Order: sequence, then C-alpha cells, then structure tokens
Amino acid sequence: MGYKANIRAMQAAERRQQRDAQKRMCELERQSKEQAKLSELEQARLEVERFDNRLEMLLSVHKEQGEIWDWTAIAASLPPPCPQKNSHKEFKAKQRVAVLPSQQREAAAVWIEQARLQDEEEFQRASADYSEQFAEWEKFKSLARRILSGENKAFTETLVEVNPFAEISDLGSAIHFTVHTAKLVECRVKVNGKQAIPTELKTLTASGKLSVKAMPKGRFHEIYQDYLCGCVLRVARELFALFPVNTILVTAVVDSPDSRIGRKTELPVLSVALSREQVTRLDFDQLDPSDAMENFNRRGDLKASRKSEAFESVIPLTPDDLAPVSADEMSFSELLACIQTMRTDLKAKIADLSQSTYAIILPPNPTP
Repeated sequence: MGYKANIRAMQAAERRQQRDAQKRMCELERQSKEQAKLSELEQARLEVERFDNRLEMLLSVHKEQGEIWDWTAIAASLPPPCPQKNSHKEFKAKQRVAVLPSQQREAAAVWIEQARLQDEEEFQRASADYSEQFAEWEKFKSLARRILSGENKAFTETLVEVNPFAEISDLGSAIHFTVHTAKLVECRVKVNGKQAIPTELKTLTASGKLSVKAMPKGRFHEIYQDYLCGCVLRVARELFALFPVNTILVTAVVDSPDSRIGRKTELPVLSVALSREQVTRLDFDQLDPSDAMENFNRRGDLKASRKSEAFESVIPLTPDDLAPVSADEMSFSELLACIQTMRTDLKAKIADLSQSTYAIILPPNPTP
C-alpha cells in the first residue's frame, strides 16, 4: 500500500472513530434525558405518595388505640424476682485451673480473681435493674389501687405518666382533662385543623407528572370534619383503654375568627358524650368518623358558615346534661356519698312533713 493509501485509510479510520464517538455521545445524551425524565416522574410519584400518606394519617387517627390496661391485674401483681448472687464464672475458672499442670496453677490464679469480679459486676447490674423494676412495680401497683378505689388524683397522675395522646399532639392538637368521678372523665381537645389540613391537592396526570391544585373548599371542610371527629373518637378509645370509666365527655375546640374582637379565638364546635357500651359496638376500621357521631348524645353539626367558612360554635355539654349514673355503675365511695345525700334530703323532707302535719291537727281557735 502506498503512502497516500495509508493516509486515506488512517483518515477513514479517524472518521469512523469520530462517528462512533458522536453516536456514543448522542446515546449518552438520550439516556441522560430519559434518566432525568424518570427522575422527574419518580419525584412526582413520591410527592403524591407523601400527600396521600398525610391524608391517610389525618383520616385514620380514630383507627389506632393503645394497649388496654388491666388495673385489677396490676393491683394483684407480684413484685419482680430478686436477683440471686452466683459464682458461675468463678466456678468455671476454678475448673480450668484444676486441670492445669501444678507449675501453672499459681500463675493462673488470676483467672479465678477476674472471674469472681465479673460475677460481682453482673450481680451489681442485676441489683440496679431490680431496684428500677421494683420502684416501677410499686408505683403502678399503688396507682392501680387508687384508680380502682375511684381516687380522682390517681387518674390525673396516670394521664401524665402514660400520655397516650402523643400522636394526636403531633398532628396539631392539645388536650386538657377533668376527672369528675371514677366513672366520668371530661376532656377538651383543641384541633388545629387549619394548620393540619393540606391546602393543596396533589395528584398524578395521565403521563405521570405532578399536578398541584388548590384544595376545594368542600373537600377541605370534609377532611377537617372527619379529622376532628376522628380525634374525638381517638380520645374516647384511649381513655376507655386506660381507665375503667363508663362515660367520656369530649369537647372539640378550634381557632376561629371572631368578628366582634377582630382576631381568632378558641370556639367549641363539637361536644360529645360517649359511653363505653356505645364505643365497644363500633367497627373503627370501616366507619366514617363524621357519620359515627350520630350514635352519641352531642351538640354541633360541623357545618361551615358561608360567611366565615368556619364551623359554628356550640354550648358544650356538661355532666349535668348527662343521664344519671345507675347504682351498678358507681364506685363504693360514690355510692356512699349518694346514699348520704339521699339520707340528708330524706330527713329534711320528713321534718317538713312533720311540721305540716302538726299544723293540720291543731284544734281551731274557739269562736269568741
């Protein structure tokens, strides 16, 4: 092959390499664009999943419930077993040393001392754990006895100790309790719905891209209503699981604009009296929280005002609005107090009746 032929061959090979490089570059650019597109679609999918998960948390708050506390079993429980001091490691070390040649036993005596110290350390740790467990057992055993006897302060202490409403607090609510009797607990739930409910609706388009729209007002209030009613149900479930009470009185309040003072104020919008018997019959995995309110004595329909776009306020229920508690539902102390009150009222009525009878049987004044 001549000189020129070699040059042409080299130039052709270089052009082929350039074409191959260009093809490769175009392929890489295409792959990069596809990857970017896939990344955009993946981000959109994740964004919608986060939105849907947020809604699910808000609309399923009523479905969860903490463990049921058996205060009778706790009151009758035995203390944790006291740790026993043993010499397992020291005994094993002695066995190892015993089989050594006599000239090595003296040097290996340190093994026995180290093993003895390890046994002692284990016993000290077990003793410290036992002290903590025993203190915990004493505390809850005492609480159980006080709760079963109907001591109101024990209920309050248990609420602070156990705190079963962490999830609701995370979702933007605050709860305040009043223990009226051993069978009736009242709580006030502040629901920050305007902050908890999303203001945007996120969905995927047919091509998989993210679509963000303003949350429709009707949908917003529907979510807000279900979330608020779900919080009421959740509070009742947690309290029934925690205490041997018969009735929970829950009032939900929200921050709402007040045109009289020109700023937001806390307004009660739903007040519900829930009995243990009613709550036990509900299927919380299937029910609609707002519809479930029809089962209870309540005030508030949670219809948004057209003017303020906020829920109408209500006058909260009070213990006086509830049906009287039967004698079977009362604790011994409550029953005793009720009997004493009835006895006092009966004595007063007898005294009034005696005075009236005495006045009736007096002879008439003689006619002058």
